[in-house]
Amino acid sequence: MSRSLLSSTALATTMAAVLLTSGAASAASDPGKALAAKAGIPWPAVIAHRGASFNAPEETLPAYTLARELGADYLEMDIQRTKDGVLIALHDDTLERTTNIAEVYPDRAKNPVSTFTLEELKRLDAGAWFNKAHPDRARASYAGLKILTLDEVIDIAEGGKNKPGLYIETKVPAQFPGIEEDLKAKLEQRGWLSQRPAAEKGYVNVAHMPGRVVLQTFEKYSLDLLHKAMPNTPKVLLLWLGDGYIQAESDTTFKDSGAKDKAAFYASQKVKSKAEFAAWMNWAKAHGAIGTGPAAALKNGGDQSYMDLVQPWMNTMAHEHGLIIHPYTVDDAVDFKAITARGVDGFFTNRASELLKFYGRPSKESMESILKRIGY
Repeated sequence: MSRSLLSSTALATTMAAVLLTSGAASAASDPGKALAAKAGIPWPAVIAHRGASFNAPEETLPAYTLARELGADYLEMDIQRTKDGVLIALHDDTLERTTNIAEVYPDRAKNPVSTFTLEELKRLDAGAWFNKAHPDRARASYAGLKILTLDEVIDIAEGGKNKPGLYIETKVPAQFPGIEEDLKAKLEQRGWLSQRPAAEKGYVNVAHMPGRVVLQTFEKYSLDLLHKAMPNTPKVLLLWLGDGYIQAESDTTFKDSGAKDKAAFYASQKVKSKAEFAAWMNWAKAHGAIGTGPAAALKNGGDQSYMDLVQPWMNTMAHEHGLIIHPYTVDDAVDFKAITARGVDGFFTNRASELLKFYGRPSKESMESILKRIGY
């Protein structure tokens, strides 16, 4: 063998070793990517939390339509059930914060959603509150928006060239016995538990993927029921510290702590032990979850800054248990960057437009242009 051949062989061997090493390093640094691919879930995922809810009233027609048009992977929603058995998308289990119920039904203002029929709920204005709460983002066209049924959210998901998936939470499921089976029946009826048509090339195609629907809940018993009803549909266990969920180092609540800033209080909370966190990972995996939705502490605090359940060791442990990680609810580039570096696999966000930019997938159309085009 000639010297030049030996040198070439040595060089080739060295290059191959470098490529193998870098490939292994990449796989090691992004373990959630393979787990997401196995579950048929986009990676990293842009989950539009209650729609594009920074720019439009949460869980309403413009919020979900805007999220779809921007290019979010998932439309995220909270599912409850009316007195007459209709599944609706609404976060709070009472109606004071996001409707004008105090004007329409003053004597029932504090009653739970489950005590109202769909017809009664449709009389409420679910948009004007946003204009009062966020005057810098107010639009006259938001006044008079209606609470949506699950059917209406599905119509939005199906209604554009982008084909996002559905990321559905069973909200306060104890108030709605059997809601897991009701959800299965609706998804089956609408054809979302089987293969759906592909989107045109260049458009969001999540509805065509195996992970077209992701089911989520904070409640272990609801996860069990969801898995029993829909064993082949991806499920995520949402994570919280204290209050009967993952045990904290201290049992002191915010109310009893004397703290003035809720975000600072949450950020100070610690998991009791690594063994406690591992027990929740074991339980989630054993009961059908393919992922977790942990709370996150945000750099600048705020009312959606919670305890830090996305510490690097926690994310490593989740991945080692075969679980992807979608933290909630993250809106700012500083947090996208910091928490992504810890090894998560996407985010719940109110600002899908900003997360899409962070991931190098910016919308080709401006927010203002989309809102004008869709009638707002």
